[in-house]
Amino acid sequence: MVDNVVQVLTDDEAWELLATVALGRIALSVNGQPDIFPVNFHAGEGRIVFRTGEGTKLSEIAVNENVAFEADDHTALRGWSIVAKGAARVLVSTHDIAAADELPLRPWTPTIKYNYVEISVDEISGRRFLFGPEPERYPV
Repeated sequence: MVDNVVQVLTDDEAWELLATVALGRIALSVNGQPDIFPVNFHAGEGRIVFRTGEGTKLSEIAVNENVAFEADDHTALRGWSIVAKGAARVLVSTHDIAAADELPLRPWTPTIKYNYVEISVDEISGRRFLFGPEPERYPV
């Protein structure tokens, strides 16, 4: 059996890994009904920023700003997963929007996405995994 197949990451390690990928998922909940959406994003300085068009994500954030965000990556041998929790808000000030326009964040699909959403992260956690075969479940 291999020891240390799951490693708990420090907050700094979690932020470093989060900055290496561009696709994550935002989890929202309104009236006890959870939703989860894939988004491309930029992470850094204690926040996660993504762009979106009008629709469900914006409506649900207006009702409940408390969100969870997850991103991960893997190879054949190892992987990692980061979960961040915090408050989401739509950027409305010209200053905030101008600063967000400078981020390396462009829509992946050929659609107009006028709205920037910022998640101010209150809590971040991460795990790194070493993959391998399952140990014998019922050793003799």
